[in-house]
Formats: sequence, structure tokens, C-alpha cells
Amino acid sequence: MAQNELIQLFGEQKVRTKWDEEKQKWFFSIVDVCGVLTDSKDYLTARKYWNKLKQRLKDEGNETVTNCHQLKMKA
Repeated sequence: MAQNELIQLFGEQKVRTKWDEEKQKWFFSIVDVCGVLTDSKDYLTARKYWNKLKQRLKDEGNETVTNCHQLKMKA
């Protein structure tokens, strides 16, 4: 795994990250973060949670959620 693509640990759970050299920022997998915050038992549960949350935000008129599909991160 490249130095700019690291697995970070939050307690015992893994969170995929990516370093953007140009912007000098870390990016985190939102599905992994949802899994940590909801204490999900697996990736599929966390992914379903994020999909439902996006749907609810969109229904409320929140425009921070885009109309694109999830982008892939290395597992």
C-alpha cells in the first residue's frame, strides 16, 4: 500500500484514508467512518447506513449530498 493510502485505526476498527499531496489534506472513507460511529458489525451494514442517511438528507432538501455513485477506495 502506498504511503499516501493508509489504513488508520480508530480503536479496533479500520478506516481507509487517502492523502492528497496537492491539497495537503487527508480524505477518509465515509462508509468506514459511519461504521465506526454506529459500531456496525461489518462493511455491508455501514454501507447500508450511509445509503439510508444520504436518502434522508436528500429528502430533507440537504444539498451537501451529490448525485454521484460511491467512489472506490482500495480495501
